[in-house]
Amino acid sequence: MGVRLMVVDDHRLLAEALASALKLRGHRVLAAAAPSAGAADLVVSRAPEVCLLGTATPAEPGAFDPVVRIKRERPQVAVVVLGPVPSPLGIAAAFAAGASGYVRHNERIEGVERAMMKARAGEAAVDPQLLQGAFAELLNPAAQPDDEGARLLQLLTPREVEVLVRVAEGEDTRLIAAGMGIAPSTARTHVQRVLMKLGVGSRLEAAALAARTGLLDRAAGATAAATAAAARVIAPRPPAGPQGGA
Repeated sequence: MGVRLMVVDDHRLLAEALASALKLRGHRVLAAAAPSAGAADLVVSRAPEVCLLGTATPAEPGAFDPVVRIKRERPQVAVVVLGPVPSPLGIAAAFAAGASGYVRHNERIEGVERAMMKARAGEAAVDPQLLQGAFAELLNPAAQPDDEGARLLQLLTPREVEVLVRVAEGEDTRLIAAGMGIAPSTARTHVQRVLMKLGVGSRLEAAALAARTGLLDRAAGATAAATAAAARVIAPRPPAGPQGGA
């Protein structure tokens, strides 16, 4: 029997892609939404059996405030968090807020489906290996945790960063080419280079990886900074004042 569910993620492309995959597997998706705020309102109003809640920053304060409200107002809704492999504090915070499960963002659709079924049945839905990794990190904390988003960003040229942002926004090759003022063949080459450097096989995977590791936010910031810097360089200088003396 299919699960009545909702998919909520700040990145609409990811939410809709996951919702489509789950529909094909016989589940009833009430909504696939990308509210930057108001996720709890949406879930409370629709009351699904399971809510898949995406987050890119599980260790940040307040990341699971929507879960707290959902469980307070709709305790029958099982919330399964989809996110990057977090610190132990991230996993603990999710379950402390009332989540029924935690699934890695790069989990196969079968794994997401198993977590949904377990959560609906009232069981804790978390990969034992994920828990083992969390305990291992607690016992042997890294001196300086790796920032995956920053590491990946360093692999890309400024041009490729802009391409990645456009891919994540759902632009196809034609729109990328038009927006960047380049030939479609050049845009296609840039996209392929981005996929190769990120180690993914599709645009959807690139967008998912960028969103979950924080690379997308970093890339957008880098693109904005580069645009502002270019504007300063080409901005006309004010005319010089009148010269004094005869």
